Amino acid sequence: MASRSSARGPVRAGAPREGDAGFEVAVVGAGVIGLAIAAAFARAGRSVIVLEQASGIARGVTSRNSEVIHAGLYYPTGSLKARLCVEGRRALYDWCGARRVGHRRLGKLIVATRPEEEDVLADLLAKGRANDVEGLAPIGTSALRALEPGVRATAALHSPETGIVDAHGLCLSLLAEAEAQGAVLALDRRVEALATTSFGWRLDVRGGDGGSEGLDVGLVVDAAGLEADGLAERAGVAVDALGWRQHPCKGDYFVLEGGPESTRIARGLPSRLVYPVPQQAGLGIHLTLDLAGRARFGPDAEYVDEIGFEVDGAKADRFRDAVARYLPAIAGARLSPDYAGIRPKLAGPGEGFRDFVVEECGAYGAPGFVACLGIESPGLTAALALAEYVLRWDSP
Repeated sequence: MASRSSARGPVRAGAPREGDAGFEVAVVGAGVIGLAIAAAFARAGRSVIVLEQASGIARGVTSRNSEVIHAGLYYPTGSLKARLCVEGRRALYDWCGARRVGHRRLGKLIVATRPEEEDVLADLLAKGRANDVEGLAPIGTSALRALEPGVRATAALHSPETGIVDAHGLCLSLLAEAEAQGAVLALDRRVEALATTSFGWRLDVRGGDGGSEGLDVGLVVDAAGLEADGLAERAGVAVDALGWRQHPCKGDYFVLEGGPESTRIARGLPSRLVYPVPQQAGLGIHLTLDLAGRARFGPDAEYVDEIGFEVDGAKADRFRDAVARYLPAIAGARLSPDYAGIRPKLAGPGEGFRDFVVEECGAYGAPGFVACLGIESPGLTAALALAEYVLRWDSP
């Protein structure tokens, strides 16, 4: 996507004046987080450049998520994930409504398929209410049958504030806002090295043609997604010592295979999102819907050593069986691979909850470098609130 003010030629900030940098803020990464942050700083009157190594916006983590707007009930009360999810969700619905970004407040059911899972629903209800999530309500089998006849469960939790959004449309709207306030998008630009200076940072930026040049900025915001820990390390932050190393965790999605039988099954699927009780590394293989009404099933959670997005078709039967526990109509269906995404998780295999890291790193030897690490779900939902949180390091 070519932006009106995108910098595809040389990135030239010019020689900094005394105490001034070519740009006041450099945001590294043009996914939903980076663009939201850029728009917030630009609105605050700062000169902003967004550096993106791809040839278009939102081609990394943002392009491969479920596009779900989460309500905020999964995360420990007081955590950044809880606070920013709830604040961000409210802001996101307002933003999308005002700017005509595609979205729908569908609602979600979290279902227990065995009596022993019902305690998890009770815990989620208590946590959600403590997190100020609106409208949560437990549902028994009779009410569930009336609400969604195709769902089988011993109990359920209804989250009416959950929804879906056009993630790329959201990113386009954020870019438009940032550019309207004077921000510059520089595509095909990778930050190879960073060094502190008297005025902030000197960035060594490599262009798509292989050439490189220096860029002077006052503040660096690391919104580099899967590469955010590597960028922080290049800035001199002791990522491993701080426990900030990201662990890529892949999730595959499947869809109903084409054909008359699949069409019949699809017509009988619920009109809401349906999730099982959460698993350790994710939220379980669930039913999501896109804005066109197409059903997707996933994701699973598999830690990987290499970044790759091929979906393993051999998982189809396992996905179908997992979903059939709460959607019996799927039991005889055939599933086909759809797409895969990779989460930049801070929690490694077998580890418990890890919160977002959103910190200015002056205490870690990198003053004026703001690290945004481990921005997995609910990062899309939290983006606008996270941007306001980062803005507190704005220095007039």
